[in-house]
Amino acid sequence: MESLKKKRHSASHILAMAVKRLFPQAKLGIGPAIDNGFYYDFSNVEIKEDDLPRLEKEAKKIILSGVEFRRKELSPKEAQKVFQNEPFKLELIKDLAKRNKKISVYYSGDFVDLCEGPHINSSQELNAQGFKLLNLAGAYWRGKETNPMLVRVYGTYFDSKEELEAYLQKLKEIKKRDHKVLGKKLDLFGIYPKEIGSGLVLWHPQGAVIREEVENFWKDVHKKEGYQLVYTPHIGRVGLWKKSGHFQHYREMMYSPIEMPDETYLLKPMNCPFHVQIYKSEQRSYRDLPIKYAELGTVYRYEKKGVLLGLLRVRGFTQDDAHIFCRQDQLEEEIAKVFNLAKKMLKVFGFKKLEIELAVRDKENKKDYIGSEEVWQKAERALREILKKEKVDFHEGEGEAKFYGPSIDIKLLDSLGRAWQGPTIQVDFNFPEKFDLYFINEKGKKERPVMIHRTVLGAMERFIGGLIEHYAGAFPLWLAPVQIALVPVAEKHLALAKKVADHLSGFRVKVYSSSETVSKRIKKAEEDKVPYVLVLGDKEKGLKTKLPVRIRGGKIKNMTLESFGSYLAEKVANKSLNL
Repeated sequence: MESLKKKRHSASHILAMAVKRLFPQAKLGIGPAIDNGFYYDFSNVEIKEDDLPRLEKEAKKIILSGVEFRRKELSPKEAQKVFQNEPFKLELIKDLAKRNKKISVYYSGDFVDLCEGPHINSSQELNAQGFKLLNLAGAYWRGKETNPMLVRVYGTYFDSKEELEAYLQKLKEIKKRDHKVLGKKLDLFGIYPKEIGSGLVLWHPQGAVIREEVENFWKDVHKKEGYQLVYTPHIGRVGLWKKSGHFQHYREMMYSPIEMPDETYLLKPMNCPFHVQIYKSEQRSYRDLPIKYAELGTVYRYEKKGVLLGLLRVRGFTQDDAHIFCRQDQLEEEIAKVFNLAKKMLKVFGFKKLEIELAVRDKENKKDYIGSEEVWQKAERALREILKKEKVDFHEGEGEAKFYGPSIDIKLLDSLGRAWQGPTIQVDFNFPEKFDLYFINEKGKKERPVMIHRTVLGAMERFIGGLIEHYAGAFPLWLAPVQIALVPVAEKHLALAKKVADHLSGFRVKVYSSSETVSKRIKKAEEDKVPYVLVLGDKEKGLKTKLPVRIRGGKIKNMTLESFGSYLAEKVANKSLNL
């Protein structure tokens, strides 16, 4: 994998060489290797999609010419002279000079780039048939909205033409499943930046049905698991967020304060301080623990405009949030319960393969976290031991922990093998100390509880965005916004359709009764990805005979109306993933 990463990084330099040859006025940004490919950023140039074939042809010519990659170390002054006409490179050199006496650059023919490497020795180590430019995007320099907007050219590289073609086919499938496209096509949700605001989702009736089904399932499961549902406000006094540490450590993600005559408030970025207050509302005994509060709580975080992405990255979202207050001797059992609850719930939605990360502190920047060394070591050790006992593969992500505690982060793999952020389980010894939480132990003395922050599905918006793409909008019956499409052959069969709809009133039924032909209405129901379609005409008038039920995907199953209803009821009750 490292070898492929090195080749992709080298491919990004070749892309920059090609751009400089065809657009000499272009100014260079950066060009790293990324998952499945590479990109390079440019300014002072207008590159269009139509230019990509020409750029790709030039890049392949460079690959075949056998250009060498030669590393050289320069003093900051020498580097500034080399890149005197490249403003972004000069900015990077200025930063690098504060830490290094020497600046690393790579020469490739008549092209030179500021880079640490590593790179291949020669462009002939690449297979020109495995090089492909994909698309363009805009990107702020260094990711800051106040910086200039650059044009980003994305590309990919594989060692063989066959691997490249397989990847391009996967990209086509990903494009077909894009939740933003399907969300509009199936009328599930809308985001209206000019009218409502960027990153704020409006759930249309069809999408609200899916969300309601997910949330009802979530509530039922949590009640059975001993959680108590709570509701909390959308704002809180600024002092609360200062006490929790969010104001100091999370300020850039929080909206500006709401100034009132008597007090200052902040929109909540998280629900935890409210749940802490509910715990503190009365004295607790060791016999009461564990106490589990759960909430579908809407929070607000000021994500930068450049990173907003459909339902996956928004500014207002609803977390399936819960907090467990337990004794230290209960900690291991409670973490294991949450871990297995998450796996069980994800399986119901069809997510069986998971990637697991233990998010720990950045050991070089401990000032970014609250709490003592002892507390952090204790929390990280507890999570590590649980994962070992569960006998699951995991990796440690240094620097990925939240400021108040480490966590187990679970990513779910969809039908295309892509990872989506999902459940997270955090152990927190800090909040109980900070908010002076206690319970009365068996000796009649005060003792600190441990707090577990956890979500099992993640944000509703992101989870449903992932569901849309996982199923390509063709949801299993229990989640489908419309479960049965009724297509009356003629206007005289509308009464029959009404009768069938009444019989199936426990399900979500839609009558497709426009003036279009029967075949066009069937096609429309198929485009709407309705699981079952019933065409109703003279043959079906009696409703006693077997009806030809069209099942999404092309199959036809003959059933009486009675047996069809029972069949549907069983599928919904079992949350079956198959039709």
